Amino acid sequence: MPSSLHLTEIGRVAVPSPDQDAALAFYVDALGFTLTTDDTFADGQMRWIEVTPPAGGTPLALVPPRPGGPTGVETGIILSSSSIDADHAALSAAGVDVDPEVVRWGPPVPPMFNLRDPNGNTLMIVEPLD
Repeated sequence: MPSSLHLTEIGRVAVPSPDQDAALAFYVDALGFTLTTDDTFADGQMRWIEVTPPAGGTPLALVPPRPGGPTGVETGIILSSSSIDADHAALSAAGVDVDPEVVRWGPPVPPMFNLRDPNGNTLMIVEPLD
């Protein structure tokens, strides 16, 4: 194991977003995230956007995909909910692309459902078991 590393945390997670405006609106308006960074770089040719979950934590960077890189990916991002049924109903009513129902496999697996952002990226919402 390298002893010269200085890693401290997961600083952010990049989500490929060819339509950054649609992604920003989705994460802020539909999911309630807070816009924390929206800047341009590379002489204004590229845009860096970060949104943070409502209760804080690791931000998501809504970044343009690499040339030839994938979009519409299974992100592996899991968001926690204190009321999964209420969130599923609210997101569904708001027109968000969610799974038809909450999956309940029983302990030790928490209740969960997937949703897709406007760029086709999949995230999971779970209600942690106590």
